[in-house]
Amino acid sequence: MKKRLLSGLIGLMAAQPVLSMDLVETYEKALSYDSGIAAARASFEAQQAASDVSQSALLPQIGAFGEGNYIDVDGPNQDNSYRELNYGVQLTQPLFRADAWFRYDASKFQTESARAEYNLAQQQLILDVATAYFNVLRARDTVTTARATEAAIQRQYEQAQERFDVGLIAITEVYEARASYDDSKSQRIAAENQLNVAREQLARLTGEYAEELDNLRQNFPLGRPDPMDPSAWEATALEQNWSIQSALYELNANEAGLREAKAGHYPTVDLNASYGDTNIDGGSPTQFEGTQATIGLTLNVPLYSGGGTQAGVRQQRSLVTVAEQSLNTVRRDVRVNTRSLFLTVNNNVETASALEQTIISRRSALDATRAGYEVGTRNIVEVLDAERAYYVALRDYANARYDYVINSLQLKQAAGTLSPQDLIELNNWLSAAAPGIEALANEEETLDDPTQ
Repeated sequence: MKKRLLSGLIGLMAAQPVLSMDLVETYEKALSYDSGIAAARASFEAQQAASDVSQSALLPQIGAFGEGNYIDVDGPNQDNSYRELNYGVQLTQPLFRADAWFRYDASKFQTESARAEYNLAQQQLILDVATAYFNVLRARDTVTTARATEAAIQRQYEQAQERFDVGLIAITEVYEARASYDDSKSQRIAAENQLNVAREQLARLTGEYAEELDNLRQNFPLGRPDPMDPSAWEATALEQNWSIQSALYELNANEAGLREAKAGHYPTVDLNASYGDTNIDGGSPTQFEGTQATIGLTLNVPLYSGGGTQAGVRQQRSLVTVAEQSLNTVRRDVRVNTRSLFLTVNNNVETASALEQTIISRRSALDATRAGYEVGTRNIVEVLDAERAYYVALRDYANARYDYVINSLQLKQAAGTLSPQDLIELNNWLSAAAPGIEALANEEETLDDPTQ
C-alpha cells in the first residue's frame, strides 16, 4: 500500500448530508477528510526531511566570510595604526566524522520506521471506515428488529386487552403484555439513539451524513480464511505486520545511535579551503592589498569531555534494550492477535450458520406458541418470550455477518496484507437494493397482522 493511494484533496470542514454511499465512496471521502491520516502523512514527511538534515552534515559546507578590523599598535619601538579587511569564500568538507555517519544511518532507519507507521495508519483507516460503516448497518438492523418486536408485542397487548374485555383472560395477562410492550418500547428508543451515535462516528471520518448505506446482499458468502492454517497466518504476520516492521526499524535506529555515541571517542578530520581578498590600509610597511588562497586539513582528537561521552553510551545502550523488549512485546502481541482472529473468523462462520437455522427454529416455535395460546395451552408470557426470541435471532444473525466482515479485515491487518483492494472486493457484495434484515422483519410483521 503506497503513499499514492491517498487522495491529496482537502476535505470539507463540516459534515454535510448525502443521499447514499457505498463502502468505497465512504473510504475515498475519509482519505481526504480524516485528520488522523493527514497527521500520519505529515509525520512521515517530517521524518524524511530530518533524514536529509542528517545527511547534510556529511556534505560540503560552503559559505562567504568577511571581516573588518581597526588595529592600533603602540609600543616602545612602534607606533602605528591601520585598517584590515578580509573577505572571500570558504569550503569545509568532512573527511572522517564517524558520529555523523552513524547519525545519518539512524535517521534512515527512523524514516523507514515512520514509513511503516504511515502504512499502518492507512490500514487502520481502512479498518476504521469499514467498522464505522458496518456499525451503522448493525445499529440500523437493531432498530429494525426493535421496532418489529415492539409492533408484535403491541399487537399481543391489544389482543390481550380485547380478550380481557370479553372475560376470556385474567387482568394479570394484560399487565404482563403491557410490561413487555413498555420494555420493548424502551429498547427501541435506545436502539434509535445508538443508530444516531453510529452515524455520528461515521460522519467523523467522512465529514458527511449518509441517509442510506448499501447493505450486504443475502447471498454474501462467509468463507473460511485462506489458507486454513493459523501457523501460515502467523508467519505472514511476523514478516509483514507494519507494527513489527516499525519496531524493528526503531531497534536498528537505536543501535545506530549507540554506534554514534561510541564515535564520540573517535577523531575527526575535515578538509578546509578558502579564497579571498585582504586589504590593509595603513602606514608603511603595513600597506598591503591582494588575494589569498588556503587549503589544509583539520584534525581534532577528543581527550576528555567531562564524562559526557561515556554517559551517552550508557544511555543509548539502555535505549537499545528498551527497543529490543518493545519489539519482543509487539511480536508476541501480533502472534497472539493473529491466531485469535483466525479462530474468531472461523467461529463467526459457524455462528452465522447456526443462527441461520435458529431463525427457522424460532419462527416455528413462535407459530406453535401462538397456536397453543389460541387454544389455551400456552399463556401470554410464553407468547411474548417467543416473539422476543425470534427477533433476537434475526438481530444476532445480522450481527454475526457483520462480525465476520470486521474480523476478517482485522485478520488481514494483523497479517499486514490489508489494502484498499479488500474494500473494493467487499463493496462488490453491497447493494442499495439489499434490504438486510428489514425484509425478514417486515415480512413477519405482515404475516402477523391479521388485517393484511
